Amino acid sequence: MDMQATCDRLWGVQEVWREGGGIHALRQQPPGHLQTPPPPLSKAPFEKALPPKPASLQPRLSGSSPASSPVSSLPSAPLLPSFLEAACAPSNADAPFPSLAHVSTLDALRQAVENFEGCVLKQTALNTVFADGNPQARVMVVGEAPGADEDRQGKPFVGLSGQLLDAMLAAIGLNRTTVYISNIVPWRPPGNRPPTPDEIRACLPFIERHISLVHPEILVMLGATAAKALLKTQQGITRLRGQWVAYTNPYLGDVIQGLPTFHPAYLLRSPGQKAAVWQDLQKLKQKIQGDDHVGKSSGEAQPPTR
Repeated sequence: MDMQATCDRLWGVQEVWREGGGIHALRQQPPGHLQTPPPPLSKAPFEKALPPKPASLQPRLSGSSPASSPVSSLPSAPLLPSFLEAACAPSNADAPFPSLAHVSTLDALRQAVENFEGCVLKQTALNTVFADGNPQARVMVVGEAPGADEDRQGKPFVGLSGQLLDAMLAAIGLNRTTVYISNIVPWRPPGNRPPTPDEIRACLPFIERHISLVHPEILVMLGATAAKALLKTQQGITRLRGQWVAYTNPYLGDVIQGLPTFHPAYLLRSPGQKAAVWQDLQKLKQKIQGDDHVGKSSGEAQPPTR
């Protein structure tokens, strides 16, 4: 018996019982009596009391033009403020990327970055954050992206994370005159969120060319975003950190020693990881000093497992 037949039968039982016959009346009903469908329901009282829809709310036929009204003459307001429209706009991943092969100086690269319109982050940033430090240094440090302080000042790592980075470097005898600092993305993502894969993809050739022009002996990658983007791996920073890896890119003619470690911003949130970073810094210090027996358990620099 289908659902409709079941419902009809139950309605018939209810009607006979309600009319006063009870179980005896049910037994006296002829076969098939309970299969009679119920009468159609009448409209609810509140439906009858509803007033007709105003003409302005009635659906219009296609092609008909409504009468002019004060509301229709008002200018349409944007759904989002301009700065949110830019932040929420899709990244221009298909924009033609300028050739960087002819870029032979850092000044020319900076100009190419500032002229680039293929990353939506540029629309919401105050400044292009290019680099800081000594481009002749043996050590180059690459982070994720600028934060609010960096965006205002136009320099990488000048906020709380930058202060911690300075302390980390000072602990092994380095400072901004002996290292060179940049980021994967030169513009601040709104709300300090991580850059999206499209934003990283748009900016990656710039930092790769940047690294090739500086050509450091050692490349320190701060945090998961920098390590994954530069090494083109999906491994997490917890597994990558503290391991010497071989780094190269399309603009490099050789291999650079790379060392991933935790980002200072992560250490501010998880101070218990400072001990692990201290170990990484000791490896960096000994590598700079030429003590190559450090990290022999991991052997020579190897590219990470993809």
